[in-house]
Amino acid sequence: MGIIQTQGTKSSFYILIGFVIGAINMLILFPYFFSTEEIGLTRAILDASITFASFCTIGSIPAIYKFNPFYTHYLGPKKNDYPLITLVVILIGFAIFLFLGIYNKDFVLRKLGKSPSLAKYYYFIFPSTFLLLIYSWLEAFAGTLKKTVTTNFLKETLIRVLTTFLILLYGFKLIDFTSFIVLFCLLYLPPVFILLVTLIKSKQWNLNFIINSNVTRRLKGRIFNYTLFVFAGQFFAVLARTNDTFLIVGLRGLSDTGIFTIAMYLSAIIEIPQRSLQSISVPVLADSWRIKDMENIKSIYKKSISNLMTIGFLLFGLLLINIHNIVTFLNLISRNQHNIFGPLAGIFFILGIAKIVDLSTGVNGAIINTSNYWRFDFFTNVAFVTLSIPLNFFLIKYFGLYGLAFSNLAAIIIYNSMRYVFLYKKFKLQPYTIKHLYFFVLIIALIIVLYFLPSFHNFVTDGIAKSLIYVIVFYWVLAKINPAPELTNMFFDFLEKRNIKILKRF
Repeated sequence: MGIIQTQGTKSSFYILIGFVIGAINMLILFPYFFSTEEIGLTRAILDASITFASFCTIGSIPAIYKFNPFYTHYLGPKKNDYPLITLVVILIGFAIFLFLGIYNKDFVLRKLGKSPSLAKYYYFIFPSTFLLLIYSWLEAFAGTLKKTVTTNFLKETLIRVLTTFLILLYGFKLIDFTSFIVLFCLLYLPPVFILLVTLIKSKQWNLNFIINSNVTRRLKGRIFNYTLFVFAGQFFAVLARTNDTFLIVGLRGLSDTGIFTIAMYLSAIIEIPQRSLQSISVPVLADSWRIKDMENIKSIYKKSISNLMTIGFLLFGLLLINIHNIVTFLNLISRNQHNIFGPLAGIFFILGIAKIVDLSTGVNGAIINTSNYWRFDFFTNVAFVTLSIPLNFFLIKYFGLYGLAFSNLAAIIIYNSMRYVFLYKKFKLQPYTIKHLYFFVLIIALIIVLYFLPSFHNFVTDGIAKSLIYVIVFYWVLAKINPAPELTNMFFDFLEKRNIKILKRF
């Protein structure tokens, strides 16, 4: 896991910086300058673009991760025709989407009756989708070339810096709201340009205007079959993550979408380590399957669970014991009616548990998707969507945002249970130890105690005091149990290199 550890540390740093900037945007600047309806509009546009971009790929992006290492190994950059082939595929996909989107405009607008603002900005979704599509295409090739640090910086940090800039332009009345939405939909233009230049300068990637190489002739059948299955699976996976936004928009309106957006952002903070580890693990796992290195795959699976569970609980605990302070702050700075963010605490609690469940199963999806059993990934994604969409619809309609949060939790538990059982039955992968159970029980007990501990009158003082207690006791539990040796050793190596010796090595 050497390259994963090295690049994972750098990527996690950029992702962490991005989340700090994103937190400023989502928890301070957006609530201060925008209404919850306007916040919901930005979320709806973004989720629509992500979903439609996934449709436009026609499954080619996961296929790049799986098959480009073969092209690179046998052809080199000057004879590799895979970039051109996949570009043609995604452009055809976008053309189909463009036709369907324009042709069915009236039908879509009728379904957005509770969200007239989104109907007003309907056509802005198209350029946003195109830029996300091109970025995803370039990002996939950069990933196979082990340039995930660059892609994570662009996607996680630069995008959020540019968002901050746009919010401030609007906040200080240098642009109107329509101009803000236009620029918001063009946010991925700079990252696309930078990543394209980076790939060209690397001399490991070229958009060669040749086609039908000997590798393409040999692999075209496998690529076609893989792409068909993965296309549906990938699209269903994205739809499973974004259908809640569409259902809230249609059933509850953009204001509730804005509140749920903030809850989702808070829960997404828990995903910081997963986002970097997932993108880095995919090419490494693909190589391991290619050379049949089962021991490395087992090691990656076990270490990913230990590391992600440890960091995930640290972040979840810090956020949960401070969630009432966060709600107090949001209501204080918001220009909306009193206590509009009140439901946020309960929604985050449920969504946070769902994230912990997901983190505690490691990179199971990446292992399955890069193996010869990638079809199972398709079936689990279909099952996830088949379960989540009707469940989301029913629970949103009758229980509001809390119902949607419970729907997310139930779907995540079932989805990951299926993947765990499959990996255990097929490959005898059982990564959990008794240390994981001890760690889980003690940290949950710590969170419960601090959550119900009487609060200080000042929410800032309360947040600092409880956070310090949590971090100190969390460290003590970690020292006694040590569920993630690689992570903790890396932490102390980092301190020792900088002559920081305030903590004892485990």
